[in-house]
Amino acid sequence: MKFGSGVSSAADLGRALVEAASGATATLGSAQADLALVFVSPHHADAIERLPMLAAGATGARITLGCTGGGVIGAGREVEQRPGVSVTVASLPDVTLTPFHVRVADLPPAEAPATELAARLGVRADEARAMVLLADPFTFDPEPLLGRLDAALPITPKIGGLASGGRAAGEHALLLGDTLHDEGLVGLALSGDIAMDTIVAQGCRPIGDPMFVTRSRGNLLVEINGRPVLEVLAELFRDLDEADQELFREALHLGIAMHESQTDFRQGDFLIRNVLGVDEGTKTLVVGARLTDTQIVQFHVRDATTSHDDLDSALESFRQEMAARGGPPAGALLFSCLGRGLHLNGVPDHDTDLFREKIGPTPLGGFFCNGEIGPVQGFTFLHGYTSCFGLFRRARAGDPRQRP
Repeated sequence: MKFGSGVSSAADLGRALVEAASGATATLGSAQADLALVFVSPHHADAIERLPMLAAGATGARITLGCTGGGVIGAGREVEQRPGVSVTVASLPDVTLTPFHVRVADLPPAEAPATELAARLGVRADEARAMVLLADPFTFDPEPLLGRLDAALPITPKIGGLASGGRAAGEHALLLGDTLHDEGLVGLALSGDIAMDTIVAQGCRPIGDPMFVTRSRGNLLVEINGRPVLEVLAELFRDLDEADQELFREALHLGIAMHESQTDFRQGDFLIRNVLGVDEGTKTLVVGARLTDTQIVQFHVRDATTSHDDLDSALESFRQEMAARGGPPAGALLFSCLGRGLHLNGVPDHDTDLFREKIGPTPLGGFFCNGEIGPVQGFTFLHGYTSCFGLFRRARAGDPRQRP
């Protein structure tokens, strides 16, 4: 198993693809590229119709998957706010690749058996060891699909992101083989001698204590621990120092505990969701998730330092486990939020530099997304402001055969 990654900032799409593909394929030697993942910035919109032909010619890969992105990631660099093309290639002996494209209208009814969804994608639930998903945010909301995919493919880790860079339906491109799609979702299932580990860094830290939701309505949080939520928030705000009070005003989030039987919660045990505001009429908190009573929640804040520390911790944990996983991964993909990168960190290549520092010179490609797909506590979610990594290696005895 071999991976390679390349990137180019050339203004001409053809030249950029040749440069990026040359950098990526150099590490393969004489091996054939079975898979190419190609991500292209919106600066190449005028030439995007040529992407399938140009990508196939530049990479020679049997299967090509990709999309447009507001920024691209490749060869240890994050290319933002200027033309960018990223190419990641892989030689995958003894690995079967199953590509698919679906639109909302193509999906089986929600009440259909989970096996029907797997069959629609052409994927065997007992064989798929990894899945990469790329969706157009204007025509396909992947969030309802992710729960169904977890039910249909419970042992398959899933990673990916939403295309970015466009402002309206039809302005994104999804690449699958020799075809460009402007709607739906494209993806790829990998089975055989392969495994994918995942790292999801949500970039938040908790404030206050975990509490119970005692009254909610849909995405409205009414009471926590039997008290009005705005009363609880006012008390929490008073107990914070000045710096955290500023973050409270600008970057408050709600963490939802993934396993309510826990009594000792750590940072990664929560699914982070946006706090959208206060409903003045009902004096409730509007949250970017449907809530249920008895859930355990904890408020979180986010800033550049917190995001750095969270990613640093997640990568360090993975580094300490690498030997048990057979050594460094052969290659990796990174799906990072448009709100990270230069916008958050103020410096280029922040996440990729940290990845290289912790994991080593593993080929790494990807793009900046409108939403990131990755697992938390074994269940797949659509995230925001998050960096989701998929790290590929050969399969080994002891890899999980069911959801952890």
